[in-house]
Amino acid sequence: MAVALVTGGAGGLGRAVVDRLQRSGTQCAAVSRSAQRLAGSAAAASIVADVSTADGAQAAVAQCRSTLGLPTVLVHCPGSILLAPAHRTTEAQWRATLAANLDSAFFMLRAWTAALLEEKQPGTAVFVSTVAAQIGVANHEAIAAAKGGIEAMVRSAAATYAPQCLRINAVATGLMDTPLASGLLRSDALREASAKQYPIGGLGTADELAELIGWLVSDAARRVTGQVWTVDGGFTAIRPLVR
Repeated sequence: MAVALVTGGAGGLGRAVVDRLQRSGTQCAAVSRSAQRLAGSAAAASIVADVSTADGAQAAVAQCRSTLGLPTVLVHCPGSILLAPAHRTTEAQWRATLAANLDSAFFMLRAWTAALLEEKQPGTAVFVSTVAAQIGVANHEAIAAAKGGIEAMVRSAAATYAPQCLRINAVATGLMDTPLASGLLRSDALREASAKQYPIGGLGTADELAELIGWLVSDAARRVTGQVWTVDGGFTAIRPLVR
């Protein structure tokens, strides 16, 4: 039975990914900085670690190996939302955005690839980006930089580790109806305005994205690597019809 390490496993997307993979027969270890937030997870194991640090990422992989086995699947879901123009973004906010998004992604990539190379095992990983890394969206400078770094990292890592049969991809989303976005969707008016940004209309859900991630880490996607799959209702590719 395959083992998956799902970082950010206590969030809306992380929980949806765990549910999706567990149903498909993959044992999941969910990782979060908070044991309390992991309560009620469907994961086979819960791991408390701060993967925005090198030590925390290594600890997460090591604990997964000791409890469930080598995680041949990695789904990296941690992230944050910061909406502020560059001139109003403090240094602390900038550092926190990089730590939550880019640092955590790099340290998990490093720890996970090292473990699989040690065991000479194939594997597959999916990282989470945002459409703001692909098209200019006002007031997204910090998060766009962090997530853009993830997309560049994914392409490079896919090239580096292809000879070892490690597939590495990313998914880029528009605004999703998850707890992370609750502040942006706190009223009916805000929800309606947000939904109108997308040509298809409506807001994405964690379950929808989890289905794509489940496919990307499956054998059905064994020829897919180095790609960024955009799930955004047409936001980055087409203009909405103005009525």
